[in-house]
Amino acid sequence: MSTLGSLLAWPDDVAALRIGFMGAGRLGQALAWSLAQAGLKVVAVSSRQEAHALALASPIEGCACMSPQALADACDLVFLTTPDSVIGATCDGLTWHAGQAVLHCSGVTEVGVLAHALSQGASIGGFHPMQTFGDPHAAVQSLPGCTITVEAEQPELMQSLLALVDGLHCVPNRLPAGMRGRYHAAAGYTSQFINALFDQAVRLWQTWGATEEEALRALLPLAQGTLSAIQSAGVARGMPGPVSRGDLSSIDKHLSAITPMGPQMLDFYKTLCSVTVPLARQAGGIDEAQEQQFIDLLKA
Repeated sequence: MSTLGSLLAWPDDVAALRIGFMGAGRLGQALAWSLAQAGLKVVAVSSRQEAHALALASPIEGCACMSPQALADACDLVFLTTPDSVIGATCDGLTWHAGQAVLHCSGVTEVGVLAHALSQGASIGGFHPMQTFGDPHAAVQSLPGCTITVEAEQPELMQSLLALVDGLHCVPNRLPAGMRGRYHAAAGYTSQFINALFDQAVRLWQTWGATEEEALRALLPLAQGTLSAIQSAGVARGMPGPVSRGDLSSIDKHLSAITPMGPQMLDFYKTLCSVTVPLARQAGGIDEAQEQQFIDLLKA
């Protein structure tokens, strides 16, 4: 595997870390390969599936497949990249030691699930890349520039995590304890919930005989334009559409057109539209009287 180590000035304490991955799925593979490419010492991997462990280890010079306890004994920094449901059990089933750090890479699981390692003297934390990992090779290429959420109570560990983020050419997001549920839900709004929005829009297109492919060909550039507007102007001022310009008549026509589609789709539209009303007021596109008109129409 190629290395970028000569291009990076790692802090001495980070450069010396012996790093291990417990769990060798797509996230574990992509993160391990990325750290190794950046010149760090990824020395061990453990997985219930031998083929996955070999897939992670084989491109990394000096990376060995080990049992979970052998990895915990040998590594200074251990990434638990197992499924969320077994992070706690995996941690609890091993012996840890002072001077090492144990991290999980879950977006929604609280760091407290690693309390067993903390009780044995290890430092604990979270390291969650806000990225998709459907293809580990593609994820390595797309990881630079993304946000990585880090959490650690110990200042020394936090500094090491920030150094890792910087070395991966990513952007750090420091998360306070107890906020992982909200953090993960926020990511859901801007990832899988987009699919739900497109589903509703495609269903409307299909009512006049259009295919999903035809609908997406028209709608995707529209969504991409909105994302560009949000990036440049912010959430409120970057919002397009009838509510943003006080066009009550268009919303009334939308409601009439969607009503025959059934109450579920109509309620979904009303809920979404209601959220846009205060955004339009915030951006200065409508005044207080217009805001109330929209509220009354959507409640009717």
